[in-house]
Amino acid sequence: MSDTEEARNNDLRRPFIHTGSWYRMGSRQSSMMGSSQVIRDSSISVLACVLIVALGPIQFGFTCGYSSPTQAAITKDLGLTVSESLMIAAIPNIIGWLCISFAKDTSFLYMGRLLEGFGVGIISYTVPVYIAEIAPQNMRGGLGSVNQLSVTIGIMLAYLLGLFVPWRILAVLGTLPCIVLIPGLFFIPESPRWLAKMGMTDDFETSLQVLRGFETDITVEVNEIKRSVASSTKRSSTVRFVDLKRRRYYFPLMVGIGLLVLQQLGGINGVLFYSSTIFESAGVTSSNAATFGVGAIQVVATAISTWLVDKAGRRLLLTISSVGMTISLVIVAAAFYLKGFVSHDSDMYSMLSILSVVGVVAMVVSFSLGMGPIPWLIMSEILPVNIKGLAGSIATLANWFFSWLITMTANLLLAWSSGGTFTLYAVVCAFTVVFVTLWVPETKGKTLEELQALFR
Repeated sequence: MSDTEEARNNDLRRPFIHTGSWYRMGSRQSSMMGSSQVIRDSSISVLACVLIVALGPIQFGFTCGYSSPTQAAITKDLGLTVSESLMIAAIPNIIGWLCISFAKDTSFLYMGRLLEGFGVGIISYTVPVYIAEIAPQNMRGGLGSVNQLSVTIGIMLAYLLGLFVPWRILAVLGTLPCIVLIPGLFFIPESPRWLAKMGMTDDFETSLQVLRGFETDITVEVNEIKRSVASSTKRSSTVRFVDLKRRRYYFPLMVGIGLLVLQQLGGINGVLFYSSTIFESAGVTSSNAATFGVGAIQVVATAISTWLVDKAGRRLLLTISSVGMTISLVIVAAAFYLKGFVSHDSDMYSMLSILSVVGVVAMVVSFSLGMGPIPWLIMSEILPVNIKGLAGSIATLANWFFSWLITMTANLLLAWSSGGTFTLYAVVCAFTVVFVTLWVPETKGKTLEELQALFR
């Protein structure tokens, strides 16, 4: 191969945005020595990188939260039937929001939600993986949980703004996180592990040095990444679906998919998307304000999880979260069942309404402590680097399929039986406790390379 062809191929392998305009990826000498002062003065911390990419999950959360405060107004303004409104809410970012904002009929809403779903689908997988790959071992849990924290902030903002602005203006405001995110991407480095996997050794060492700080000795971490990548490359240069039959691949994939599927089957999106409807059925007069309160509580609970995850560990928080969700959902189901046997004008009916709202809030809090942030974190940690793209895509697809399924069926199930709906969700959460106990490994305190070795 000629030098020209080799150079062209190397250029093709480089990501479109893989550095940041503030430092140059070149050879190790030019990046680490000749540009040392530039790196010293301009080094961007891992936290800053996380905060920039966290704008993506904020967009994600805003998309999730948009349906709850706007559903009634959209249905009224565009003359939609209940089934049409349900379908639109179920189909999972700048163009999508503008399509919604300027919608004249249902076709614009379908297109807007489809475009948002495409963007959010990419964000939901890419952001946690990127954070896991750039974060230091001792901070990976907390920084990885920022992904879900940002989602909850986006949901809360959608609930809050939905109280004061029309649904069309709210759709325009939904473009802001991505508008800020796009220029921010030019100021963060590419994942060192991705660069190492692509064979861009000098670039990967420079990126890692920038992320860890110029004064930090990265020799040990560099060698660990090189060994891991070399081992993966030696085993298989091309990953096929048949390779997923091997335990080192199928077990982490089973855990990743299992957690992400159970995250959705627990009914959280049904509760969040239709929280206003749930509160109305519980007798709460200001349902949208109550929904915002739930969103605010969710942010606080997720922030607590972000602080605890590197201290308490993933498995403990997942277990507490699943048990809490199970108990909360049983309480809500019992409250709705009992309301069918008492008069609407009685004090008991009012007490049961309050109890059902308390149960929903407790369910959201429990979810935010573990089942919200940690499945995405564990998925990004345990998947081997050479199948991360394929396996991560499968896991994300499974998550979004069941998110769609729950969203599609939530209103129908609630119309059938509110108590029965929450009972079904409670059964799934009880199974999640068993799943976590039997199969989910503890990833706290281990490097990504150590986790890969765990499944061999």
